[in-house]
Amino acid sequence: MELDEIIKPENLVYEKPKLMNDNPMHYCPGCSHGVIHKLIAEVIADLGLEEKTIGISPVGCAVFAYNYLDIDWVEAAHGRAPAIASAIKRLNPDKMVFTYQGDGDLAAIGTAETIHAANRGENIVIIFVNNAIYGMTGGQMAPTTLEGMPTATCPYGRNAALNGYPLKISDLLAQLEGTCLVTRQSVQTPAAVRKAKRMLMKAFQNAMAGKGTSIVEFVSTCSSGWKMSPEKANKWMEENMFPFYPLGDLKNKE
Repeated sequence: MELDEIIKPENLVYEKPKLMNDNPMHYCPGCSHGVIHKLIAEVIADLGLEEKTIGISPVGCAVFAYNYLDIDWVEAAHGRAPAIASAIKRLNPDKMVFTYQGDGDLAAIGTAETIHAANRGENIVIIFVNNAIYGMTGGQMAPTTLEGMPTATCPYGRNAALNGYPLKISDLLAQLEGTCLVTRQSVQTPAAVRKAKRMLMKAFQNAMAGKGTSIVEFVSTCSSGWKMSPEKANKWMEENMFPFYPLGDLKNKE
């Protein structure tokens, strides 16, 4: 009996999203980026937006999203993704435009672009991957690094008196009139993945309906930067990141 005769379509519980190409992923074991890429690909296909979606990827680990998702991409300079997305969406209002950014990009060099795009209520989706560290460049402290958390540039832990406090950028964005959805999700369990996909779906629908800016933050791990196994990184995230960056909706306009 042939394999395709054994595995019937109605028994299919998982398959690779059609918008994900065959390039081997370079991400470290346990990295959240791969799961988030999968969710984005599924949402785009579920909404039938394959030919209408334009992604903006800036500097950092996030930049490599264009290697894995078979949609149109524009690479932005460090931090400028929301500004680029604003221009593309205004010039092409029928397109689905989203940014894919890490915490160093969005909450450091790109703080102004992020805040002003959201304050204008640009009809875009901002996907924010927050692992509290600069993953690509060697594990330096990020704006979102927790107090006491060691990094390459604060090896004894972040000291608020010296380094300032962790930046809850999504909480700030939720206060702006131009945002319609600000939600904080994760992808470390199947249940979390399912909920994250629902919120991504709503964010994309909001953008196409012209409701304003949607921000989907993913509280994530960086096993390499944190110097932990994937299992320990997930546990550390749940015990330390979630209390400071609690999951759930910060703003959800109907």
